[in-house]
Amino acid sequence: MNLRSKNRINPEFSMSSMTDIIFLLLIFFMLTSNFVTPSGLPVSLPSSKASDITMQKISVTISKDLQYYLNDKPIALEQIEPQLAALLQGGTEQGAVVLHVDKTVPVEHLVKVAGIAKNLNASVTLATVPSE
Repeated sequence: MNLRSKNRINPEFSMSSMTDIIFLLLIFFMLTSNFVTPSGLPVSLPSSKASDITMQKISVTISKDLQYYLNDKPIALEQIEPQLAALLQGGTEQGAVVLHVDKTVPVEHLVKVAGIAKNLNASVTLATVPSE
C-alpha cells in the first residue's frame, strides 16, 4: 500500500518575481525624481513660491563676489556673449539659459547677463529654491 502523495512541494525559491518587483520600483523612482542638476558652485539662491522644472543645457552662475561662470567654468563678463553664442548655435531649437544668481548680487548684473542671452534669442530662466 503506497500512502505517499503524488504532489510534492518543491523547496526551491524562484527569484524572478523578486527581481521584477525591484526593477519596477527602480523605474518608478527614476521617473518620479527631479530632473534638475544642481550647480556645484556655492551660490545662495533666492526662494520662490512658484517653481517650474527646466532642463538646463547652459548654466550661467554669478557668485556673491561677482565671479561669472559658464557651465561651472570661470569666465570674464566680456567673454560671456561669444561663448553663449557658440553654445546656442549648436542647437536647432531655441536655447534655454538658466541663471544661478546669488541673492546678494545686485540686480544690474543679473540684467546684464539676461540681456545678453535675450539678444541671442535664448529663453532665460532664473534658478530659485522652493519656499515653504
